[in-house]
Amino acid sequence: MEFGIYSFGDVQDKDRVEEALADTIERIKLADDTGLDYFGLGEHHRPDYSISAPATVLAAASTVTSRIKLGSAVTVLSTEDPVRVFQQFATIDLLSHGRAEIVAGRGSFIESFPIFGASLDDYDALYAEKLDLLLALNDDEFITWSGRFRPPLAAQQILPRPSRHGEYPGKLDIWVATGGNPESSARAGALGVPVSYAIIGGHPERFAPLFDLYRRSAAQHGHDPATLRTAIAAPGFVGADSRTAKDAFYPYWIESMARISAERGFPTPTRETYEDMVDSRGAIFAGSPDEVAAKIVYVHGHLGMDRVGLQMDWSGVPQELVLESIRLFATEVAPRVREALAADR
Repeated sequence: MEFGIYSFGDVQDKDRVEEALADTIERIKLADDTGLDYFGLGEHHRPDYSISAPATVLAAASTVTSRIKLGSAVTVLSTEDPVRVFQQFATIDLLSHGRAEIVAGRGSFIESFPIFGASLDDYDALYAEKLDLLLALNDDEFITWSGRFRPPLAAQQILPRPSRHGEYPGKLDIWVATGGNPESSARAGALGVPVSYAIIGGHPERFAPLFDLYRRSAAQHGHDPATLRTAIAAPGFVGADSRTAKDAFYPYWIESMARISAERGFPTPTRETYEDMVDSRGAIFAGSPDEVAAKIVYVHGHLGMDRVGLQMDWSGVPQELVLESIRLFATEVAPRVREALAADR
C-alpha cells in the first residue's frame, strides 16, 4: 500500500498566502524525506485556500524532492484546457524524472465555472469530454480530435512529452477522482484508469459497493481489475497519543465544516458528530499511530485500496503540528500497516 498526504493549502487569512505556500513546500519536502509515497495538491479559487494553480506549486516541489510522487488532488478538469493541463504536468514529470500524476475531477466547489466562463448546465458533459481529450493526449503525440467545448485539433503535435523515467515511461499517471457518484465509478472502470475516492463522512466501508462497481465495470470493458489502482482520500491527523491528536485537530476541522455547512445550508456538525467520526469506524483518521494504523487496516479489509491519503491541514492547523503529524504518519503508521497487511497474506 502507498501512503500520502493531500492539501488545499488551507489559509485562515488571505494575506498569509505567501507563508502558506512556503509551508506547503516544507511539508512536501518532509514527506519525501520520511519516505511517504505521494503528495497531492488541490485546485481551489477561494480565499480560504492558497492553491489555485497546483501545477505551479508541484513544479517548485519537484526541485526540492527526489522520490515522492507529486500530483493534483484534484485538477478541476471541467474548467481547464486539457492540452494545457497535459503540458503542465508533462513538464513537472520531466522536472521530477517521472514522478508527476494528474488526479482529474469535477471538484467539490463550483467557483471555477464563472471564473473560466463554463456553464453548470454542462457540468457532466464538460468533464466527460475533457477527460476523453486528456487521455487521448496521453496516448499520442500527434492528435486529431473534436468536441463541443474546445476548438478541434487536426494532427497537432502536443509537447512536451512525459519523462522516459519513472513507473510509466513516456506517459502521465492519470487518475479519476470521485466523491461517491456511481456513474463516476462506472466511467473510471470502463476507461481502465485508477480511481481515488474522497471520503469525508460516514463509515468508509460504505464505499465498498462503489469499489465493486468500479472493478465490475473494468472487467466488463476488458480491463483486468487486479491491475487497476484505487485510493481513498480522507481527513486525518496523527499525534503521540489518542486524545491529544483528536483534541488538536477538532477546532480546525469544525471551523472548515461550519463554514462549508453555512454556505451549503447544511446543519453545522457538533462535537458529538466529530467523536463519532474519529471512532474506530468513522471517516476521520485521527488519533495515535496505533489507532490510525488499525483504522487503515480495517478499511482496507472492506475496500482493498492501494493508497491512502490524509488531509491534515484543515483551516490552517499550525505548521509544527502538521509536520509532526506527517512524520508520525510516515515513520509510525505506515510501517504498522504494512506489517499488518503482510501478516494477513
